[in-house]
Parts: sequence; C-alpha cells; structure tokens
Amino acid sequence: MQKECIAMLLAGGEGSRLGVLTKNRAKPAVYFGGKYRIIDFTLSNCVNSRIDTVGVLTQYQPHELNDYIGNGQSWDLDRADGGIHILPPYQKREASDWYKGTANAIAQNIPFIDRYKAEYVLVLSGDHIYKMNYYRMLEYHKEKEADCTIAVIEVDIGEASRFGIMNTKEDNKIYEFEEKPREPKSNKASMGIYIFRWDKLKNYLEMDEKLASSSNDFGKNIIPAMLAAGERMYAYPFYGYWKDVGTMESLWEAQMDLLTGKENILTSDRHWAIYANNPVLLPHYISSGAAMDNCIITEGCSISGNIHSSVIFHGVTVEEGAHICNSIILPGVRIKKGAKIQNAIIDENTVIGEKASIGEAFPEEGRPLVPLTVIGRNVHIQDSETIEGNMMVDVDHREVMK
Repeated sequence: MQKECIAMLLAGGEGSRLGVLTKNRAKPAVYFGGKYRIIDFTLSNCVNSRIDTVGVLTQYQPHELNDYIGNGQSWDLDRADGGIHILPPYQKREASDWYKGTANAIAQNIPFIDRYKAEYVLVLSGDHIYKMNYYRMLEYHKEKEADCTIAVIEVDIGEASRFGIMNTKEDNKIYEFEEKPREPKSNKASMGIYIFRWDKLKNYLEMDEKLASSSNDFGKNIIPAMLAAGERMYAYPFYGYWKDVGTMESLWEAQMDLLTGKENILTSDRHWAIYANNPVLLPHYISSGAAMDNCIITEGCSISGNIHSSVIFHGVTVEEGAHICNSIILPGVRIKKGAKIQNAIIDENTVIGEKASIGEAFPEEGRPLVPLTVIGRNVHIQDSETIEGNMMVDVDHREVMK
C-alpha cells in the first residue's frame, strides 16, 4: 500500500481554555456552526484535497471524538486501502509515555507512516476553522523541491507576537523562525500546517527522540533544527479565512462570523463541502408566534420564542416568550418560557428554567472584551435564576465560577 502523501492529524489537545466545553471532550470534538464539530473542517479538507489516508492522533478525553469519527464513512474515509485510523498512545515493549509533544506524537507512529511507504507527510491540527486545498500546497512543495513547507497567514503586525512567525526571502524561502517574538520582523504567522519529505522528517524525529532536553515539539525543536542544518524550507501563503478557536471568545466569534455574508466560511465556496456525522432528525418547526432574524436553525428544533443573531444546533426547544440574542445553543438544550439568554454559549442537554436570565448585554461603546457566559452540559438552571455575564457554570460544581 504505497501513498504519495498521507496526513497525520494532531487531535489530542486538552483545550483547557475552553473550560467546561472540553471537560469531557477533546477540543476537536467541540461543536461548531449548527451541525459540525471542529475536526470536520480538517477532515473535509483532506478528502477534498484527494488525501485519502489520515491518521488521527488522539489522547485527551478521546471517547466522544472516537465515537464521532467512527469508521470515517461520513467523510468517505472508510476505505480498505488507506482511510482513517485512530492512533492513541500505546504501550510498546519498552517503557512508553503519553504523547509528550507534537513531534513525539508523530515519532511514536513512525511504523504507521512507513507502512504506506509515503514520500510526503502532511501534519495538521484538528482545532482550526478553515478551508484549504492541501493538494495545491503539496504541488507548491514539490515545485520548490522543499524539505519542509509551512502554511502561513498574514496577521495584523500588532498581533504577530502571539504567533510563531516565519521570516522569509522574496521567494518565500524561510531563513528564520521566531516563536512569539516581542518585536516581530514580519507578520507571516505559522498555521501549524506542515508538509515534509518523510525521509527527512523521520531522520529529525529520531534524532530529537534521543535528546533528553527536547520538548519534542515541531515549533520548538524540529523546525529550528531543520533551519539550523540548512534544509530547504518554504512558506506557503494562505489568503482565506482561518481561525484558531482555542478560547471561548474565539469560538464564539468564529460562529458569529457565520452570520455575516463577508466571512461566512460555510458559504464562501459551495464547491468545497464540509462533511459531518449528523443524526437523522425531523425538520425543524417554527411556530406562528416565533420571531427570528439572522440565525442558523438546524434539524429537530422546535422554536416558539424570539431569536436574534444566534446559532441553534439540532434538537433545541425554545418555548414561548423566551429571548435569545448573540448566543450559541448546543444540541438538546431546552429553554423554557420567558427565559432570556444573551452573549452566551449553552452546552448540550442543559435546561434553562422559566424566566431565568443568562448573560449580559454588550457595553454601549462596543465590545472590546466579550462578556461571555458559558453553561456546561446537563446543567439545570432554576426558574427565575440569574447568571451574570463573564461567568461559567459546571454541572459538577453548581456554584457560579469566574
């Protein structure tokens, strides 16, 4: 089974900045956009880019993600020759640890990659929202005769210190990499998307594993080592929509972008489909007394209240007189009569009691800091209870936490 290029998708991140949303699920399994999970975008990019062999490296809270991916049928990855493979850490003959870093995760799966005799390896992250043609990036990599190609996106120079920055020559050849520099020399931020010649990468991974002081990380160890050795490394410019949804605010903002024509990634290229593993439900029902504008409403919902600028996932019930604004409501939530929700994320199967109040309005001068309120899954908010802005409620800790 020989493959020109296979993908290794890093999906084991804890996602601690997403709080209760990742308490019992991996970050790539977090819901997005009414009918998707975050990982759907990367998996769909692979299939649309004609990459049909994908290793998914899981670690933290993998069960929900594993169940969701299943045999890969939803993404046309249920194949005898290639397809999708879940790759958790495993005990070898000698002592073995959890994945210690992004590079170590790939190193532990060298036998899997060798099995396919791959010439190139595409390393991806499972927690970004974007549409990208990896095949074009691979063609660029081959044209440049590169040992490593790194996808980059231009960010505001004032924000560049938050990213790994690639400094390049006019032909995009990388001569320097700076990890979160205080005074960045350029605004070309690494997207965490790499294509390597497998023989080169394998050599560097094996050398890195022998260094006790290494963090076993691509950004901290592998990329600097390759640069120092003078390997041919190029930046691949990307100009589309890309969002790292690693915080509550960025996750909320990316879904609010879906409600604008300008940055709606779901409709930006209708020929580049995003596939998902969705339940089969009845059509949604909108009562005559409901009022809605600028919303996404998915299957199985029953809507009798008022909804403005919000994303409503499948199986949600909104009773008469309830008001929802600027919010993300995940599957199976029940919002009872007269409840008010604004600027909030409500996790699945939660009940919001009658006349309860969740969240606060944005300040009149704008929204420099989003006062998000986040309610975890399976929580029951009592009738007439008030949960203020910038709060988080966890089912196991009934008190409200900052």
